[in-house]
Amino acid sequence: MKARILRGILFGAIGLFAFCGAARAQVPDKDGCSNSTLKGDYAFTVSGQIFLPSGVIVQREGIAMTHFDGEGNLTQIDYVLSDPSAPPPPGVPPLDALKFQTNETGTYSVRADCTGTFTIDFPELKNPVTGALTSGAEITTNFALSDGGRAIHTVVSKLVPPGMTDAVPALIHSEGHKLGRVPAA
Repeated sequence: MKARILRGILFGAIGLFAFCGAARAQVPDKDGCSNSTLKGDYAFTVSGQIFLPSGVIVQREGIAMTHFDGEGNLTQIDYVLSDPSAPPPPGVPPLDALKFQTNETGTYSVRADCTGTFTIDFPELKNPVTGALTSGAEITTNFALSDGGRAIHTVVSKLVPPGMTDAVPALIHSEGHKLGRVPAA
């Protein structure tokens, strides 16, 4: 009888120890995240819709390569396609769908809980017919980091299309993964 009680206490203690270890493993690092957690090159897939004031809904699908410097600055190139039947905003020439868009810059901030925001400023566009310059787009996202900063999950919180001054509603999200060599097996 005493042996059974001792075995029960022993198994209970082992189970409690294992449970406490598992719970401890799920607590974030006491230092949390910072801008330096988001550093390096990330490949993104982008998908969603933009709701223009004219009532047109523009479907967007694309990819992007973003470099985060670990200090709050970013550069990006992207290749994003739109529904070909959707017209661009007034005064803005259609983007060349056969090229990556370059010279995109911005800033970001990572909070200790591994969430944050980044804003991308797109370069001005030159109308090939009139030569007039049109302001580039501005996109702000909220994001969450996972896998120790190797993955980033975003949702657009503000989108100002090229040539416009006011934000428009958008339902756009992206998933990004840090580039790096896969260790040999």
